[in-house]
Amino acid sequence: MKTAIIGAGRQGKRRAAAIRESGDEIVWVVDKDIPLARSFAASFNCRATKDWHEAISDRSVDVVVICTPNNLHARISISALKSGKHVLVEKPLARNPDEALQVLKAAKNSNAKLKCGFNLRYHPALKETKRVFDEGVLGTILYLRCRYGITGRPDYENDWRMKPTISGGGQLMDQGIHVLDLFRWLSGDFTQVFGLTATMYWKIEPLEDNAFALLRTESGQVALMHVSWTEWKNLFSFEVFGEKGYAKVDGLGGSYGSERLTVGPKDLSRPFRENVTEFKGEDKSWLEEWRHFVHCIKESSEYAGNAYDGWAAIRLAYEIYKSSRTGRVVKITW
Repeated sequence: MKTAIIGAGRQGKRRAAAIRESGDEIVWVVDKDIPLARSFAASFNCRATKDWHEAISDRSVDVVVICTPNNLHARISISALKSGKHVLVEKPLARNPDEALQVLKAAKNSNAKLKCGFNLRYHPALKETKRVFDEGVLGTILYLRCRYGITGRPDYENDWRMKPTISGGGQLMDQGIHVLDLFRWLSGDFTQVFGLTATMYWKIEPLEDNAFALLRTESGQVALMHVSWTEWKNLFSFEVFGEKGYAKVDGLGGSYGSERLTVGPKDLSRPFRENVTEFKGEDKSWLEEWRHFVHCIKESSEYAGNAYDGWAAIRLAYEIYKSSRTGRVVKITW
């Protein structure tokens, strides 16, 4: 696969490393900071430009990987799809549901594939959680819980994520989008949400640094979420409780602590018989996601984290915003 990477920041470097490890080729690096783009490109012996149109118009390009701020996701994705390029765009798919719906329509009208970058699906503990659920080990889901947060960093208020016209939202649109996608991955669509968003510490109004939400499916499954930019010690905790047992994921490696999966049966006579697996080593989720996408392109097969998934997660986030504004439960029709 010949690939153009648009955005030469941290995410672009993560994606580039995965592409190179897979044996695919990077032919363009794009960034408005042209010295940064050229430095990046030198590592991959490819071309650099500050004009993303130039890279997309190159007929040799098979896949466009979009690692820009959120305000450019929809515009570049739609242009790339219309040019017949496959697209891997970082989450969130766009800044808001309307933009995301435009991307979804463009994907449906294109012969190319678009994938939203939900790399958490490819962390080994979460992949194993999905496997044991699909195999019936947990039974029907009763409820899910997730806490996901980071500490922030000096001068955080000046990050591009803190500008509403660029980001489309605060922590709910940052790490919260990952959580909403994981919830849908396991339980399907939600039909009711109640949410509270708050700006508790960082001077970023009207954006939120904390978001709390309750979600319920039509069949009564409940999901509980708290995402935070004031965690002070990075945290990831994801739990699934079913009629037959439970699965708990703690940590994502690195600053989040060792990635660990705990699976236990429901056994009222002999409780707490748990199987604990710890996953060590570097984060391979970026590599696994890329390989999965390339495989699906080559095999013309279905894939996880498609344009619909990206749109659905953003729609849920904005219904949580609506609930927070009105103080009411919001009902959703899909």
